[in-house]
Amino acid sequence: MPEFDALFAAAAAIQPRAYAPYSRFKVGSALLADDGAVYAGCNVENAAYPVGTCAEAGAIAAMIAGGARAIRAVLVFGEGAELVTPCGACRQRMREFAAPDTPVAVAGPEGIRARFTMAELLPASFGPANLPR
Repeated sequence: MPEFDALFAAAAAIQPRAYAPYSRFKVGSALLADDGAVYAGCNVENAAYPVGTCAEAGAIAAMIAGGARAIRAVLVFGEGAELVTPCGACRQRMREFAAPDTPVAVAGPEGIRARFTMAELLPASFGPANLPR
């Protein structure tokens, strides 16, 4: 998916800007929105746990602030031996704006390490369609 090249570049660029003085675990995330723009975010910790913000939540907030309303693809960038997949809360945040077949890539400095769909990360999810409008 060519979009992942742009998402990788954006997430890799923002990851070093993360504010992670407590965990020292910096994460960057970028998403492709329905308006064709790439929105990025990084984790921002806080001394009063769990007040911090995940990178995915920051990217979603930037997307909403930019006027877009749907996620077409997501990339999460982190370092370490294990895959840095979105936490449970971020999976639900992403699901609010992403369809079950939305692609989600997990990357490290060497490149993309794994690919999932939203449905694989959050099976049998509760989303906007579950609520009456």
